[in-house]
Amino acid sequence: MDPGRLALRSCNALNRPVLSRPQGWTAWPCPEPWCLMPTVPSTPPCFSSLSISGLESTSCVPEAAWRSLGLLPRRNSMHLLGPLLLLLVPEYLAFSDSEDWKFEHPKTLYAWEGACIQIPCQYKIPEKREPRDYKRKVLDNLTVYHNYTYDQTAKDFNGSILYQMTKMKEFQERIQFLGDDMSNCTLHIRSVNTQDSGVLGLRMTSGTDKWMENIFLNVSKTAPPPLIQLPLEIRESQEVTLTCLLNFSCVGYQIRLQWSLESFQLPSVASTTLTTKTVSTQSKLTMQPNWTHHGHNLTCQLWNDKAGGLLSYKTVQLDVKHTPKLEIKVSPEDAIVKEGNSVNMTCQIISSNPEYLTIFWLKDGNRLKEQETLQREKKMVTLTLSSVTKDMSGKYHCAARNDIGSEQSQVALQVLYAPRHSWVQIQSSPAREGSGVALTCMAVANPPSTDYTWYHNNTEIRRSTNKTFHISKVSLSHAGKYSCLAENSVGSGLMSQEAELDIQYAPKEVTIVLQNPTPIREGDNVTLTCNYTSSNPRVIRYEWSPRGSWNELVPGVLTIQKVSWNAGPFTCAACNTWCSWAAPVNLHIKYAPKGVKVLSIIPHSEIHSGDRVLLQCNFSSSHPTDVRFFWKKNGILLKEGRELSFDSISPEDAGSYNCLVNNSIGQSTSETWMLQVLYAPRRLWVSMSPKDSVMEGKRAVLTCESDANPPISQYTWFDWNNQNLHHYDQMLRLDPVKVEHSGAYWCQAANQLGVGQSPPSTLTVYYSPETISRRVALGVGLCLAILLLAIWGVKFQQSWRRIQSQQGLQENSSGQSFFVRNKKIRRAPLSEGPHSLGCYNPVMEDAISYAVLNFPENDTPRIGDAGTSEVPRLSLNRDNTVTYSVVHKRQVGDYENVTPDVPEDEEIHYSELVHFGAGGRPLDHEGVEYVTLKR
Repeated sequence: MDPGRLALRSCNALNRPVLSRPQGWTAWPCPEPWCLMPTVPSTPPCFSSLSISGLESTSCVPEAAWRSLGLLPRRNSMHLLGPLLLLLVPEYLAFSDSEDWKFEHPKTLYAWEGACIQIPCQYKIPEKREPRDYKRKVLDNLTVYHNYTYDQTAKDFNGSILYQMTKMKEFQERIQFLGDDMSNCTLHIRSVNTQDSGVLGLRMTSGTDKWMENIFLNVSKTAPPPLIQLPLEIRESQEVTLTCLLNFSCVGYQIRLQWSLESFQLPSVASTTLTTKTVSTQSKLTMQPNWTHHGHNLTCQLWNDKAGGLLSYKTVQLDVKHTPKLEIKVSPEDAIVKEGNSVNMTCQIISSNPEYLTIFWLKDGNRLKEQETLQREKKMVTLTLSSVTKDMSGKYHCAARNDIGSEQSQVALQVLYAPRHSWVQIQSSPAREGSGVALTCMAVANPPSTDYTWYHNNTEIRRSTNKTFHISKVSLSHAGKYSCLAENSVGSGLMSQEAELDIQYAPKEVTIVLQNPTPIREGDNVTLTCNYTSSNPRVIRYEWSPRGSWNELVPGVLTIQKVSWNAGPFTCAACNTWCSWAAPVNLHIKYAPKGVKVLSIIPHSEIHSGDRVLLQCNFSSSHPTDVRFFWKKNGILLKEGRELSFDSISPEDAGSYNCLVNNSIGQSTSETWMLQVLYAPRRLWVSMSPKDSVMEGKRAVLTCESDANPPISQYTWFDWNNQNLHHYDQMLRLDPVKVEHSGAYWCQAANQLGVGQSPPSTLTVYYSPETISRRVALGVGLCLAILLLAIWGVKFQQSWRRIQSQQGLQENSSGQSFFVRNKKIRRAPLSEGPHSLGCYNPVMEDAISYAVLNFPENDTPRIGDAGTSEVPRLSLNRDNTVTYSVVHKRQVGDYENVTPDVPEDEEIHYSELVHFGAGGRPLDHEGVEYVTLKR
């Protein structure tokens, strides 16, 4: 029920109207009995506006808190609550001045007299909901009350004030505020006592927001015992963790929790928790309990080394689940009995948790039900063995089982008897000659045998207390059969079975026998035999050294096909398990000289023409050593002797040289030694291909032949005028060849040592038939041209005479004449018209041309093809016709009145107008006129 409904019920019970509902009240979520809401029968006043501070919408006030404030009667004391409601309702409502204060802290804290209390606390001040009014709030005032009450008249809280943020009180030295004005409200109280038990009220204000927060303290006279937390089940040998817990922790008051088991201290891991959720000190003990810990007391002690030592403790009894634990008793006690006597073995359960279910005896996995006697009330079973035998020796097991599992305990029964079933064991048999051998007398006996007698081929050889007979270095005499006789404290046994000692050795006296007659020559077939005198075990293979490609067709017989000159020495080994080697045998093979080669003694480097040269013939080995030397050049025998010398070597001495060395066995030839003589180019001449006479248009190849060492590095060609052709190859190719290529050619060759020059060789190039035909045709054409020119000259002479006669007439008529000089291509003929100045006459190209000039009748000047000169206007009563003549000549000197010194204007023309007929000339045109015509 929410506080609004509580007030409504109170007012309804008094028949008083409710003027207004308190704002901000929410549903009351707490169940009974944590929140007590009694119905009030009396008539307290009802207020028009109610407010609650100190309680959140999800907070609950415990019943104990109401009773500690005196607001609730004791249980079973029901009476009228009218006066109480006057205190209850206002006091309850005073807890809620604001709705959104939030706190985190332990509800109840525990301590004892002399200790301290540290209260971890966190809070949150409510904030404005409108963003424009938002401003982070801080704590303005904090007052700590002890067992407070609410004064309805004064509208304030009454009680002991232990701390106040703004006022200094007499109890403030015991309380220290460790928080801040934002979120931390941690308190520390020193030296508490039992009167400090009750409710601490934290009255907090921030602006208009107020809150009362309750924290409960429980302070006892002495320190409370810690709490021991055990697992549900503890089993032997299984690791478990036990916790010792105390709901107390305070900075500045050091405590420790100590574990002990039957007064033996145990190591543990301690930890402290001091948060708003939990305040505690704990110690964790991790152990693997033994079954002997069952029923023992385990204690956790609370210690403060500065305040009297031991403060309190808690003890629990361990309940360790375990399998049945057994105890075996044997009669006789040592479980040793001679063969034929009786034995009693008793198995008793000394501890079992839970109670055992079964108990019985076993041997070799089989239950001995017939020989056992069970006494369940005594938790024991007895096994009785009468007239024991050797076979009853061994391990006996007593087994018991409960709900946890099963357990076994064993006893070893020994039955004493005399040695039996003896035999000889030989270590390293067969044994190699010279090695050590150990012979052991093996016997089945209990107790073990103590005395031994040894026999070799049925002959006693020694007595000993040691069952092993050592032979440090065996020989062939130790071979044979061995047996032994063993004894112990019970009696003597029988003679053992015989064992044979086999002595083995490598083949003896191994030798090599040569089957060939001597001496042996290189290339002969050789047979060697490997022999020995004795072997154990038999020889199974042979080895030869050195190894080669020869064949062993019969074991121990080696055939060497075509023995080499350096074969041997040879040795062989006859092998069984081991190998024995024969002494090496040398074959002393005879052979022709080996390693024959030519050495250049003088000079050691390049050989030049004219140098002194000394060659020597060497060989590496020869058997026999008496040898002779010979020299060959290019396969032809040259001379005998070890050395070959040249006082002044020439290029003709170059070639392939071989040295020959022979003895009585044969002859050996060295590898070919090339003698190279270096010299400048010589014997140069020019060869022509296809020959020295060639038709024009074909190809001619000239080759510069030479003899030089090192080879020619550069060629140079020259013609009959000793002119360098700037051609540097060995061959000079003329393709196609021309008549003008005819002449003498020579070449020059050079290498690193010098330069040589060839004599000239003449190349003749003759005309081809086509050229001859063209030349004949050209001659015929030339003759025809000369003939035509002669005819033209005759015609020209006749024309000239005719012109000369006409000029005479012109001079008599006081006419004017002019010459025109023009070497350019003549223009195309112009069409004749009424105003034309002349006409083109191609027939008279090289003769004198006559033209009639018709002058226009009007006075307008005309620009003709001959230039810009003006034609004067003639009188009408005169003859207007003139004669225009042009003489064309090739050379300047051929023109009359034109000298060769005229400037380079080949366009200058000289002309003269001649007026024919009667009449006088115009007065303003007396004299010669010069006209220049340009094309």
